[in-house]
Formats: sequence, structure tokens, C-alpha cells
Amino acid sequence: MNDDRLYAIGEVARRTGLSVSAIRFYADAGIVEPAGHTAAGHRLYDVHAIARLEFVGTLRELDAGLDDIRRLLAGGVTLTDLATAHLSRLDERERRIRSRRAVLRTIVKQHTEAEQVILMHKLAGLSDHDRDRLIDDFWNEISDGLDASPAFVDLLRSHRPILPEEPSTEQLEAWIELANLVQDQDFRRAVRQQLHDLCALDGAGVMMAPEMLSAFDRGGAVLQEAHEAQQAGLPSDSARGREIAGRYVEFMRGISGEPDSPEYRRRLAVDVLRVEELHLQSIEEAAAPADPHTRYQSLVSTINGTAQEAAAFMPFAWLSAALSASA
Repeated sequence: MNDDRLYAIGEVARRTGLSVSAIRFYADAGIVEPAGHTAAGHRLYDVHAIARLEFVGTLRELDAGLDDIRRLLAGGVTLTDLATAHLSRLDERERRIRSRRAVLRTIVKQHTEAEQVILMHKLAGLSDHDRDRLIDDFWNEISDGLDASPAFVDLLRSHRPILPEEPSTEQLEAWIELANLVQDQDFRRAVRQQLHDLCALDGAGVMMAPEMLSAFDRGGAVLQEAHEAQQAGLPSDSARGREIAGRYVEFMRGISGEPDSPEYRRRLAVDVLRVEELHLQSIEEAAAPADPHTRYQSLVSTINGTAQEAAAFMPFAWLSAALSASA
């Protein structure tokens, strides 16, 4: 374009892609005024005004407000400040949209009654503090009078939902379902009865003792080491594999009291494969839970984003091979 030429509004509209009415509106609003007028009073624009109009059009497509654009062009705010503030507003709008989408999908899935819609909308927008208080209230009732060690009760309470700052629709849907469940008295009674029955089983006191729970933590740490070694591509019969196998043997000997021997290690190798079967079974049960506490755990895993991690945690065959190699 010729820097000295003035362009009629129709030509400006063609070059910028803006409508004639939009260009007039920006001029009347004092955002991009014309460079001059014809004798008949028609607006004329130079190349600088056209460039500003294209810039304004881009900002409007990004949903920037007129007041912000006016302040930007007047030098009252920088483009970075404007973009930062606008991005924050868009992020908040996106969070609200995800929340509404989750509520609507839950309504469709559960054939929700009209009176429950308001509650669902409130549940989706609860603060971190309110969510914690809701879960604490649930576990306070469930664990009251439970014949179990404080360590076991703490372990139960520790598996709680932590909704991320930017949850997916799936995570929000899981939270809405969980929040509804933990407030439902029938669900509370079912979980409470299930845990009381568990604590009444023969040998439950020994399995739930702090010493045993601590031992399970150590066993879990060894399994995590095996998982990391497998993910790193280390052979099960490598020096690292034999070291991890030895640590697992020491862990199991602390529980069983049996002496270390090649036969003991081969038996553990078979037992570990049985653990793998149980792990796969637990994943299947989480996908289609048959009992209330499993449903609670499944929803928490979805909310916390750990469901896929649990499915990918398969170090058992690797550890079994390491135990066999070490025997």
C-alpha cells in the first residue's frame, strides 16, 4: 500500500476483512479514528489506521474488551499485561464450562431429578476446604467405633480425592458422583458395614497392626523399585535385578520367618505371579465395582489421575524372573 494514500472506508473493509459498520463503530468509539474526510464528509484512512484496525480486529477475535483495547492503544497498558489478564479470564471461563459440562453429563447419565441439579452444580464448584470437610465428615462417621488400629484408620482416610486446579471433565464427573455418594446415608451404611465385617475376620487384627502395615509399605517400596527398573529396560537377571530380588526376599522373610534358600526364592517367584493375577483382578473390579468401598476407591483414583498409573504398574513378572534368576 502507498504510505501517503488515503483509502475510502469500502476499500479499508476489503483490506481488513472488517465490515463497514464495524469500522464506523471503532471510529465513533474513539478507538481507530479516520485520517481525514472527503469534501462530502466520507471517512478516509491511511495505512497506519488500517494497520491499527487489523490489530483491533485480531484482538476482538481473541475476545478482548473495547475498554482494554482503548487503553492499550492509548499506552495505558502493555500488550503483555492485556494478554495476561485476558488469559486469566479465559481460564476461569474454561473452568466454569468444564464444571457445567460435567454437571450436564452427569444429569444425562444418571437421569437426575430436577431437585438434584442445584446440588450437583454446588458440588462441582466446592472449594478445596469444603471438599476436604465433606470427605472428613464421611470418614468420621465410617470409622467411628471401627475395631481397627489407628494406623489402619489413617490408611483408609489417606485415600482421599484431590481435584487438580484444572480438572478434566471425567475428573469432575467422578467428583460429583463421589460427593453425592459420601452424603448418601445408604452408601455410608454400606461402607461402614463392609469395613466392620473386614475387621471382624480371623487374623484381621494382625494384618491391620501398625507393624504389618509398615511391612506392607516396605514391600510396596520394593515393588516400586522393580517397576522403575523394568521401565528403565534393565534385565531381570542383571545385578540390579538380583539386588531387588534380595530386598524382596528380606521383606517376605520378615513376614514369614522362613530361612532364605533357593527353594524359598523359587516359591516366591510363583507367589509373585499370583500377586499379578490379584492386581489385574483389582483393576477389573475398579472398572466395574461390586462393592461400595471399591467404588469409593475407584472414583478417588479417577479424580486424582492415578487410575492409569495403577493399570500400568505391572512389575510382577519382572520381579518373578529376578527371583528365579537369584535362586
